[in-house]
Amino acid sequence: MDASDIHRLADVEDRHWWFRERRSILARWLRGLERDGAPGSALDIGAAGGGNTRVLRRHGWRPVAVEYSADGARVAAGRGLIVVRGDATGLPVAGGSVDLVTAFDVIEHIEDDYLALAEIRRVLRPGGTVLVTVPCDMRLWSAHDVASQHFRRYDRDGLRRVVRKAGLEIDELWSWNVLLRPVVAATRRRATGNELTLPPAPVNAALRAAVVAERYLPVQRLPGVSLMLRAHRPR
Repeated sequence: MDASDIHRLADVEDRHWWFRERRSILARWLRGLERDGAPGSALDIGAAGGGNTRVLRRHGWRPVAVEYSADGARVAAGRGLIVVRGDATGLPVAGGSVDLVTAFDVIEHIEDDYLALAEIRRVLRPGGTVLVTVPCDMRLWSAHDVASQHFRRYDRDGLRRVVRKAGLEIDELWSWNVLLRPVVAATRRRATGNELTLPPAPVNAALRAAVVAERYLPVQRLPGVSLMLRAHRPR
């Protein structure tokens, strides 16, 4: 993600349907983890402007935003977050020192995605959790992916393989943004670049309603636009 994309993300993520529902999913994940013990230390890798880092902090975690770009780090720091500049394949963190790692739409940007996941395993304490989201299905590949500097979109088997190769055990894996997949597919066929814009308010509300509906429908095994995964470092 280049500097202009980071600043556009920071401008729209608090209101954009996609980011809002993804933060809601993160919050639900965190509530589930908190039933197993008190919140601890967390890394938000590829934090950009820190939207997800703020969710972690609001739920009582002690998060550090890890951001490769100087622009993203400045935006996150300007929001009062603790930020370190770092590469996901060489995290500036001691081994076995972190309770939770989030990597939301990060590893598709890394050519050697296995190295990033192996680093996540290294910094997690035994039993620690990692939450991952990635874009899925190369049939949806478009100019949007090229502009976003993606190396790939994942299928379930490919994501499972690389996560297990890194020494992590998978707890959950499911599809997200299933109901809107036909709309996204049609839009991406016409894409000429990154589509990170805030839709008009009525459209934004309708799209949010569609992804919220997935909380209550048995669609997680169907093809979607993203894959979501929870895994842990074995004890």
